Amino acid sequence: MAKTKNTKSGKSAKSKVSFTDDDALHFHSTGKPGKIQISATKPLLTQRDLSLAYSPGVAVPCKAIHKDPSTAYQYTSKGNFIAVISNGTAVLGLGNLGALASKPVMEGKAVLFKRFADIDGIDLEVDAEDPQKFIDAVRYLGPSFGGINLEDIKAPDCFIIEQKLREVMDIPIFHDDQHGTAIITAAGLINAAHLTGRKLKDIKLVVLGAGSAGIACIELVKALGVRHENVLLIDREGVVYKGREKGMNQWKTAHAVDTKARTLADAMKGADAFYGLAGPGSVTQKMVASMAQNPIIFAMANPEPEIRPELIREVRDDAIIATGRSDYNNQVNNVLGFPYIFRGALDVHASTINEDMKIAAANALAELARQPVPDEVASAYGGRKMQFGPDYIIPVPFDPRLISTIPVAVAKAAMDSGVARKPIANFDKYRAELSARLNPTANTMNFAFQRAKENPKTMLFAEGEEEKVVRAAHQWVQGGYGKAILVGREEKVKEVMRRSGIKPGNELIEIRNAAKTQKDNDKYIDYMYSRLQRKGYLRRDCTRFIKNDRNFYATSLLALGDADAMITGLTRTFPITLRTVMKMIDARPNKRIFGLTMVLMRDKRTVFIADTAVDPTPSPENLANIAIQTAEKVRQMGEEPRVALLSFANFGNPLHQDTQRITDAVSILDSMKVDFEYEGEMAADVALNQELMELFPFCRLTGPANILVMPGLHSANISYKLLRELGGGTVIGPVLCGFEKPVQITQPNASVSAILNLAAIAAAEAENKPQESVRKPAKKATRKTSKKGRK
Repeated sequence: MAKTKNTKSGKSAKSKVSFTDDDALHFHSTGKPGKIQISATKPLLTQRDLSLAYSPGVAVPCKAIHKDPSTAYQYTSKGNFIAVISNGTAVLGLGNLGALASKPVMEGKAVLFKRFADIDGIDLEVDAEDPQKFIDAVRYLGPSFGGINLEDIKAPDCFIIEQKLREVMDIPIFHDDQHGTAIITAAGLINAAHLTGRKLKDIKLVVLGAGSAGIACIELVKALGVRHENVLLIDREGVVYKGREKGMNQWKTAHAVDTKARTLADAMKGADAFYGLAGPGSVTQKMVASMAQNPIIFAMANPEPEIRPELIREVRDDAIIATGRSDYNNQVNNVLGFPYIFRGALDVHASTINEDMKIAAANALAELARQPVPDEVASAYGGRKMQFGPDYIIPVPFDPRLISTIPVAVAKAAMDSGVARKPIANFDKYRAELSARLNPTANTMNFAFQRAKENPKTMLFAEGEEEKVVRAAHQWVQGGYGKAILVGREEKVKEVMRRSGIKPGNELIEIRNAAKTQKDNDKYIDYMYSRLQRKGYLRRDCTRFIKNDRNFYATSLLALGDADAMITGLTRTFPITLRTVMKMIDARPNKRIFGLTMVLMRDKRTVFIADTAVDPTPSPENLANIAIQTAEKVRQMGEEPRVALLSFANFGNPLHQDTQRITDAVSILDSMKVDFEYEGEMAADVALNQELMELFPFCRLTGPANILVMPGLHSANISYKLLRELGGGTVIGPVLCGFEKPVQITQPNASVSAILNLAAIAAAEAENKPQESVRKPAKKATRKTSKKGRK
């Protein structure tokens, strides 16, 4: 989001915060405190490894760099390493908190660099408010980094610091609070001008806010062609006009113009465009009504804009509107800029980030918004129509095309303007390398949450008395993902809420139990009895279970439509919980129920393992079906499936009766003529290692497998748990697939985040699931007859 005076505070009375203070502190303190760590990129197992990594082997690259400094990019991490530096004088919307208190923000920024552009970053907090002392502390760090991102430094100090560091250092220096916002808003203005038939040189622009972002926005739009005399800057004292003395500095003076306007209201009359970089409620409907035809209004204060879009619409239905918020169209979000701008700058070893590179980034963003949007992006935003027009002038933050579009434009501009020290020779190859930097599945969870927000679902949490579950339910509701039903004793649940810092009484959180729903219990009992009466259960057994067992009670609610999806598993083992659920919920027609575990590897790959939850020894037919269903699921996540049916043997070596099921499954897939790559039987190392795979030239996989169909539950379950505990990657699941109604079972030690992840997946299943009928309870007459015959 655009960062302004109120940008990241999250404490507006009118804003909707999706977490409590305790949630935020728990997130930062759980496990290893903080959000970043350093991991070695080379093996350090043997004495030889250590000798190469340090003395004496390290002397060789040292001498090479001394001889040719440019080789530092070849022999060290410099080329993919940036520093995020602050003195904490303007932290979020909280003001001067000091260097130490800014550290969580700087760590967070480093994480965003990694998440969106695969750039390694380290946070540095400099305890110096004096600009010159800050400059002296930073200026000598150039040899360590490929670039420096300045953050949360108050104006006008930030202008002085950035300008001086750019003069004395030969690496990119970029103050995101200034230029990130400027670039995204410029992209929006380019497209809004195009839609309204305006030329940039003719636009009359009003900018409210003379801080770092406001000044940078003005400078960039003028570089794009907006005329100096057409821009009115407004600060706390009113319009910045020539001759004004109060509250002026050299940066404001540079943008002073001859005008009779003295107030914001004066400036807005007849204006074509407005940039809001100030605070909530600064703009009135009367001001908006006085603007020119088809006004362009970017109200970017966050979390509460200068004026709400719905208030604008009441007086101007011809306006093009952008905000800093994710719950409105056209979000001005800095994450669209800084990761990719640095990516392009680093990849050409740029000595600076100049005006040409910023303009190139803005134009590339504007052009991307005019292109057709991938289906997976549109579906993530609730199927919202994303087509170039007034409601879509800026790309959305999780568009996977950003990584292969913006850095290319920035790199080309660096080369054309003479600041690139390593020009790119083949841009087609470069685009492919950029796309490979990010794991397409990494967006899957964000897309799932975005879909839930666009299409809210009622989530049933069966273990509503557990603190983690209560927190997850609260975050589900506060995040705008839908309603929550907590199954448990009302006073106990409310007690847990109060202990967790959550105020009971939220109308979107319902507490249910058999005692509260006595009038409906008969239909739940009827449903359970209709399913289990021929499986050894008496009706009185079903009555006891509905009244006393939360999972039987919750699955009955789910089956009969009282909720869209269900989460359970925290208080009982996975197998016991699964057996209960399978008694109450059927598989979808022609589908198998199985467990799919996703492992997001550190090398940016995702490996999918199945079946990790249900079938101890799948038959050949079941193995084939698991492969088909998993391939379908993986394709939905944006990856092309490559399936390996695993064994301890490779293509008959050694021959063993235990491998026959796998070879038979491959034969079944052959006969079905499926539309994805598959191969087997093969060992895990061959399936995942391209070099080993090449020992078998007949292998049908074109690359390492991303789906591993395991021969049995023993191997599957052991494998994913080993990866989870030994740190092989981020493990999500098992995700249960194939149920007629969406149910997900957590691990007994699941975190709040893990519970929420499964809830989002369950909600997505509820959204995608075809309409299918549930088994109806037996008719009353039948029930009475059965009751008479079996007590």
